[in-house]
Amino acid sequence: MRLNKTFLFIAVFGLLASCSKSYLETKATDRIPEDEALTTTAGCWKLLNGVHRIMYSSQLGRQDLVGQGSNMMFMDVMGDDITISSTTDWFIYPYLWLSSHRNQTSALVYFNYNFYYEIINNINLLIDHVNDARGSDEDKKAILGQAYAYRGWAYFQMIQLFGERYDAAGDNDGPGLRITLHSQEKATPRASVRVVYDQINADLDKAIDLLGGYTRTNKSHLDKSVAQGLKARVALTQQDYQVALDMAKAARTGYTLMDSVTYMSGFNDYNTPEWMWGMHQQENQTTYFASFFAYMSCNFPAQNIQTSPRTIVDTLYYLIPSTDVRWQLWDSTGTNHSFPVPLDADGKEIGARVKFMQRKFKVKDPAMSIGDVPVMRAAEMYLIEAEANFYLHNDAAAQQVLYELVKKRDPAYKITTKNRDALEYEIFVQRRIELWGEGFRFYDLKRLDIPLDRSRHDRAWSSYLKRTGKPSIDERWQFLIPQAEIDATHGVVKQNPL
Repeated sequence: MRLNKTFLFIAVFGLLASCSKSYLETKATDRIPEDEALTTTAGCWKLLNGVHRIMYSSQLGRQDLVGQGSNMMFMDVMGDDITISSTTDWFIYPYLWLSSHRNQTSALVYFNYNFYYEIINNINLLIDHVNDARGSDEDKKAILGQAYAYRGWAYFQMIQLFGERYDAAGDNDGPGLRITLHSQEKATPRASVRVVYDQINADLDKAIDLLGGYTRTNKSHLDKSVAQGLKARVALTQQDYQVALDMAKAARTGYTLMDSVTYMSGFNDYNTPEWMWGMHQQENQTTYFASFFAYMSCNFPAQNIQTSPRTIVDTLYYLIPSTDVRWQLWDSTGTNHSFPVPLDADGKEIGARVKFMQRKFKVKDPAMSIGDVPVMRAAEMYLIEAEANFYLHNDAAAQQVLYELVKKRDPAYKITTKNRDALEYEIFVQRRIELWGEGFRFYDLKRLDIPLDRSRHDRAWSSYLKRTGKPSIDERWQFLIPQAEIDATHGVVKQNPL
């Protein structure tokens, strides 16, 4: 990283051995003067806003690599709840687990490694300098709290990909990630999975403490509730169910679950009362085909949406009662013209209609791929509470919190009085339905040690990968480290088993 005479440039390339002449920004053409960047809290706020923008920015010059939205899409297409309609789909290779996460030179592994280290490297600059910046202590605490939350989140996203599954009953001493806590650090070997999780929790604990009195201006910023929600996610993955329960309950306090009308409005507005954290893209920052909504929406006229609309696996859809508002998100017939598809300039339909196509995600203006992307919703916290209560053998509490959530989606829903196996099954069915398309399924399968099973997918080619082994024994659940990282660190960072 370097200061020149006029502007501060911040590393965009995540590997320690390389820096790129790019910079954080709040608008597409903004640069931060040297006398502001890192030396004043005003400059630090601009740098933090630049990190928010990285969350939805195109990476590596590719339109399918668009920050966190792409990670969300990868995690779902690599699971078992989304089916892809066409072999020409941009995401077909990760969907089929071909030439993607098990190829050390693929764009998929490079992106998921580079993107999160890009955020970490920029955050480390803030952590190193904000306390010495000119400005109020209140601003410093708010900036630093968000920085720690971002860093903990980024390491958590990565360790679930590149490390072995966390096992609360094990030693978790397998290789995890190299940990960098300051800017300009030299390359170090990968720390163990256990040590990486220790660092994640330390960062999130600091964030929760520092953000205690902070009131954010919009939901692209991270506040205490978001840090608590992240802590709940981490604890659930570590099978620390009491912490997961406590943090989820605290995190969702003050948020209101969506009503049925809002639920059908397109999942594109971070001002929705249920949303806790969302990526917000302004209209003057449109990226057209480099966008989450250019692949996941039903009505933006991108070629991928025209030929390969996102669909739900039929076996999951048929578990949704017709009294549930979520039943209306998918068309089981492929002929329901109340489901929007891309249109041409004359208003003629140019999008394919296929069975089980979705309308959960919609753009407000089909001429632009603009839409806010949900990163955390209160509904997830209800689901974490239900799962944590179940594993703590608080079955009645698990039933009650699940009822509070699902009753908002299905007025006919009843509290279950079934046995524990049935309750566990219901909790996970509700999680799959509620969070469909929001980037959780691969992570969930891995943390729960459940094999991927597509044997019942309705397309012959979509079941190319019919079944994997459990994540605890099948190496394919670990992403390979990019070869560029191994080369740049001269072998200090070692590869996962090939």
